[in-house]
Amino acid sequence: MQKQETSNKFGLDKKNLIMIMIGFAIVVLGFILMTGAPSQDTTYNPDIFSFRRIILGPGVSLAGFLFIIFGILYKKKDKE
Repeated sequence: MQKQETSNKFGLDKKNLIMIMIGFAIVVLGFILMTGAPSQDTTYNPDIFSFRRIILGPGVSLAGFLFIIFGILYKKKDKE
């Protein structure tokens, strides 16, 4: 009986994992940008509709998710 060689190679390269980690950090930054003081029952906080909380934060998070997808799908070209 022949022994089969098992390959312990992971499906993603080191560069892919670094890109995924960077994308995750960008997503977390977007969520941090969306945080702030909420409105209460007795007081109204107009800051809940600020540019940073409803445009910039979600945009940064979306860019991070897209970068994660790119990091997963990225495959380096073989030099022949």
